[in-house]
Amino acid sequence: MRYLLDELQCQNLEVATRKEWLLANGIGGYAMGSASGINTRRYHGLLVASITPPTGRMLLLSAIDAFVEVGGNPLGISANQYPGAIYPDGVHYLREFSVDDVARWRYKGPGFHIQKLVASHKHENAVTISYTNLSDSKCRLTLRPLVCHRDHHANFYEDSSYPSKLDYSADSTVISHFDVPLYIFHPDAIRSPSHGWYYRFEHAREKDRGLDARDDLYCPCELLYDLQPGQTISLVASTTHNRAPSDIPALEGAAEFRLSAMLKHSAEKFFVETEHRSTIIAGYPWFTDWGRDTMISLPGLCLHTGRVKQARAILSAYASQLYRGLIPNRFVEKGEHPDYNTVDATLWFANAVYKTLEAEWHDEFAGEMRTVLESIYDWHVRGTLFGIGVDDSDGLLTQGEPGVQLTWMDAKIGDWVVTPRHGKPVEINALWINLLRVLEWLTENLDLARITTPSAHSAEHYRMEAERAASSFNLKFWHEGLGHFLDTVDPDDATLRPNQVIAMALPFSPVTPENAKRALGVVARELLTPVGLRTLGRSERGYCGKFVGSLPELDAAYHQGTVWPWLMGSYISAIVRFNDDRVEAKKILRNAKHMLTEYGLGGIAEVYDGDEPQSPGGCPWQAWSVAEFLRAWTEDVQGE
Repeated sequence: MRYLLDELQCQNLEVATRKEWLLANGIGGYAMGSASGINTRRYHGLLVASITPPTGRMLLLSAIDAFVEVGGNPLGISANQYPGAIYPDGVHYLREFSVDDVARWRYKGPGFHIQKLVASHKHENAVTISYTNLSDSKCRLTLRPLVCHRDHHANFYEDSSYPSKLDYSADSTVISHFDVPLYIFHPDAIRSPSHGWYYRFEHAREKDRGLDARDDLYCPCELLYDLQPGQTISLVASTTHNRAPSDIPALEGAAEFRLSAMLKHSAEKFFVETEHRSTIIAGYPWFTDWGRDTMISLPGLCLHTGRVKQARAILSAYASQLYRGLIPNRFVEKGEHPDYNTVDATLWFANAVYKTLEAEWHDEFAGEMRTVLESIYDWHVRGTLFGIGVDDSDGLLTQGEPGVQLTWMDAKIGDWVVTPRHGKPVEINALWINLLRVLEWLTENLDLARITTPSAHSAEHYRMEAERAASSFNLKFWHEGLGHFLDTVDPDDATLRPNQVIAMALPFSPVTPENAKRALGVVARELLTPVGLRTLGRSERGYCGKFVGSLPELDAAYHQGTVWPWLMGSYISAIVRFNDDRVEAKKILRNAKHMLTEYGLGGIAEVYDGDEPQSPGGCPWQAWSVAEFLRAWTEDVQGE
């Protein structure tokens, strides 16, 4: 799928800097930037390497200043934002930008016509940057790589000790720091070993978030090329001795793709295969692999793109990290031990196991997963970390400790947990009942297949536990006067939130059809928007309709009215199941075509404003946003 900005869009700086592109390398690293060529985020750069895949991301090659000369003064065809100024002003000559598996810029000015391509190497921390002379006359091209060695979350300033080592060979320049080498291979270049600092690069999106928006960068050399008409030159930037440029695929036509094809192409970015595990990146640029996000995303990203085997590998990898009945909430970027502070990631894991076996039954995997799920069940019954445990009085799952946020609504500012949801949240208990039903289903199927694996409980045991919990669920959560479900009980919270829709959409939902239909009417009136569901009803206390401001302001609004696209998947499943309305479902889901082009090109944003006009925000490429649109389209609408 090719996403294209024409000359009019390229010349509009607001549009060209807001549209972002991403090339993922499949091990956690990436290249990323704006269509304008200006790095508007600290995360933007031509080579963000994953030093300890899929984590340890380090920005190495930030940008390349490029100037073209045709019998006169050099003209810049790159662009950087400095305080109050853009230099060089390559946007002035930008005629077209496009991205599919390669990012392409086409610059045209007096006497020159240059195409720039960027291609990330698959499963390597390497990138190829090429320039082609499309004009009928020769030109001189001057390139100045701008480098650093920093964590992609951090900033970089002039440092007299940087780089710790700088080596020049016949066709390469090597910049080393923190024991991490950056090789820049530049055959056919006339290199001038001049070097020095460039100061005060400014990243507009970081400034918007109230963060330090400044970087300094180091230029290790200047590269000169005399380009004949039609000639292409390439550079390779890499953390290894890789000198081979990436294979550049032929330019595809900008044909109109079906929605399912667009979503499947988008899904490709999130898969990661490393020496240590198969996993899914929760979002680019700042997330790694999070347990909750992975399990919610897995059915859409894996099962509806033909990756059932990979789904099994991901589930087995997470199962190997089980601790006291919990899978990791996230694998941390620094440190050896993952975080387990989540109540729902493990319950979503059970749902993903069911979906994977439903897509393709596998005897050995089914036996392995029953053992894992029974361990999870036992730990939840006896009680595990963070107050997570089954209440003997009603069979429901309770959770929570002061200062800890365990559900997906997990924003925290200092010691303030914005939406703690302590007690018994509605979707958590629906997921718990779903897990019991999965164990019942799995045990029955293994018995039918005469696969003998040690089992602590019978299918009947899980059925009875599920029925007891479901009876308590419908008794405690439904509020007849409001016409919707409580968000939590024990203590009760009648705040209108979308979590009840998750409860309706699960394969083994405990929700009765009558109550579901009434609640969906309320949700449609108060929470539904064209791009997702609001996280809080507009008339509720604390509602925030705009996701703007500094980082603390963003966190405070995160689940207080901000719209999340991933919730649309559950809403679609619910209206198809209980209202039998596939026509409305298809109409809603088709809006994804626009969503895939308005922020991260080829991705769906993490969040949107709750109020009109709804602007996208947060992470430009969010795995579960794409996954849930794809899952709902494939499972519930089935075709175009």
